[in-house]
Amino acid sequence: MSRIAYVNGRYLPFTDAKVHIEDRGYQFGDGVYEVCEVRGGCLIDERRHLGRLKRSLGELRIRMRLSERALGVIMREVVARNRVSYGIVYLQITRGVARRDHAFPSQQVRPSVVVTARALNKVRNEALAEQGIAVVTVPDNRWGRVDIKTIGLLPNVLARQAALEQGARDAWFIDAHGMVMEASSANVWIVTPAGALITRHADNAILRGITRTVLFDAIKAEGLTVEERPFTLEEAYGAREAFITSASQIVLPVVRVDGRLIGDGKPGPVAIALRRAYHGYAEAG
Repeated sequence: MSRIAYVNGRYLPFTDAKVHIEDRGYQFGDGVYEVCEVRGGCLIDERRHLGRLKRSLGELRIRMRLSERALGVIMREVVARNRVSYGIVYLQITRGVARRDHAFPSQQVRPSVVVTARALNKVRNEALAEQGIAVVTVPDNRWGRVDIKTIGLLPNVLARQAALEQGARDAWFIDAHGMVMEASSANVWIVTPAGALITRHADNAILRGITRTVLFDAIKAEGLTVEERPFTLEEAYGAREAFITSASQIVLPVVRVDGRLIGDGKPGPVAIALRRAYHGYAEAG
């Protein structure tokens, strides 16, 4: 079956889905995006993702071309046309097509909207969670507003590539003070030897992950203690458990950081329990 994409009002065969060479997303990275989990053919946490999209657009002063309701309809249609039962749907909005100039174009320029969807391998993802992943650390060289979910992700791309070249799956950004920030496309958590969960507080320096947000409800229900604060790489090395969270990975245990085993080198009970509990608190629609 041929994949279908939505591009500026049209549902097109994937091979025919194109944007103009002067789209500002292509030339400046001047746009934002969201990735929504698809489970059982339903969008997970659509309302929260579109709410964050609206905030990102507002921070970049890109006007919303379509209502959140209309975007939701398009996303579900793309999922249905691609027959995705388990996977992700990707939504991107850029400032639009205009003559190349750093300044904002005229208000008459319409933002560009692209939506795609693809299936993921559930068996492989579950096997990965059962095994846990290795990560490496890299200096945080990103801009100061990573709370805005922009498409300008070159530092993240280089970090992920560095991880793969070292035999790991992902990379954690470490700031100049030795504090763990987040992964290349996920939030980071640790479980201390005393059993407390720690994740960095969400400000301009990290993305306020939707999965991260929902997980607080699961943590409360499990009777666990969580602290939102910076933590050092040394704390991570000495943690009982570590894991990352994102829409495509849910709760993914980390068993090795920079070649050092975390805990006993196996996914821990907290991460396993939260992964199992997560969808009981997420919104499906």
